[in-house]
Amino acid sequence: MATLHVDVVSAEESIFAGEATFVALPGEAGELGILPGHTPLISRIRPGTVKIVRADNGQEESVFVAGGILEVQPGSVTVLSDTAIRAADLDEAKAVAARERAQEALSKATDKATIAAVEAELAMLAAQTLAARKASESGRSHH
Repeated sequence: MATLHVDVVSAEESIFAGEATFVALPGEAGELGILPGHTPLISRIRPGTVKIVRADNGQEESVFVAGGILEVQPGSVTVLSDTAIRAADLDEAKAVAARERAQEALSKATDKATIAAVEAELAMLAAQTLAARKASESGRSHH
């Protein structure tokens, strides 16, 4: 079975490292799907969710990224993001604290690029908080 080595790295730590059969992520021009053997590519990614289908158990891992850079080689995918949080580790407290930091940054920001970046992060954090809430709700009620 063809696999890709996937690394998702934030400024703080490595969030995911492992073999995968498929990766989907929010590219600049829309959703990107990457399979083993993909043409080499370097692209910016937008805030959103990186979905990784693990080769070992077929499970899907989700990692939230606040945008970043994607590098694809035929056998590997590297995602570099300032902020990346595994969906499993998402909790509302973290998202709320991050949102407060972003709002503080927004109040100090003056140039348009910084303001746009922080607003994008705020939008992502709102989505994250929602996802954390959904995840904790679905964790409590077994379907």
